[in-house]
Amino acid sequence: MIDYSETRDRHPVAVELSQAAVSFGRGERAVAALQETSLKIAEGEFLALVGPSGCGKSTILKLASGLLQPSSGAVIVGGKEVSAKALRIGMAFQNPTLLPWLTIERNVMLPLKIVRPFRSQYRSKKNTEYRDRVHTLLADVGLQRFANHYPWQLSGGMLQRANLCRALVHEPSLLLLDEPFGALDQFTREELWATMQSLWMKRKPTVLLVTHDLKEAGFLASRICVMSARPGRIIDDSTVDFARPRTVPMTFEPEFTALNQRLRELIIDARTDVAEEA
Repeated sequence: MIDYSETRDRHPVAVELSQAAVSFGRGERAVAALQETSLKIAEGEFLALVGPSGCGKSTILKLASGLLQPSSGAVIVGGKEVSAKALRIGMAFQNPTLLPWLTIERNVMLPLKIVRPFRSQYRSKKNTEYRDRVHTLLADVGLQRFANHYPWQLSGGMLQRANLCRALVHEPSLLLLDEPFGALDQFTREELWATMQSLWMKRKPTVLLVTHDLKEAGFLASRICVMSARPGRIIDDSTVDFARPRTVPMTFEPEFTALNQRLRELIIDARTDVAEEA
């Protein structure tokens, strides 16, 4: 593992948490979900957050998206307070949530109907330029011939591919992934790791991935942050320098196995420390 923090600081910052903390409730009933946390994510970086359940990984993702405001500190996205919605954001979750009455093509096109500046031209372009944009993405993930199918006609892995297309169709500067492959079987999950890696290498959005799967983090991320048990804080921040494109056989090599073991030990130690304090 190599620390590239100095190199990273020379790139424009896409997302910055500055002493951001989150608590729920007030007074004696207040529950700290996230300790004061500072974090910078450079443009085009693929960062993974790992840690035990309830440690604040999804809280950081919600802060970056603007779905949650910090109790203290600041969240800067694209050089502005996150509430200013400075960047176009794409999101993909564990459940694809595609609308069953729309075809895959129309489901993927939905952000173009909703998000500025695309929505103002939706009527005139939905059957031309926007349709071509959707079909290009579907072709990238092997779903072009399923454009006119409905969600209930596709497998779980195919639905998640379509979900990734929908998250990317409006060319977001920031892509937020909250365990998007967690509900899939291992073989399908590994196929989608390759799909996500290919999409990122081709389009280079800034990506923030929340996952419990340490192997997934090592396969996809250019940088991994490990969080402690709640109230969460970042206890390790390191760069993943394996060559791309990464492959499943590579995950069985000694260096990759050592990375997984190191991350696992950090998380176990953090959970043990919290348990002893309790």
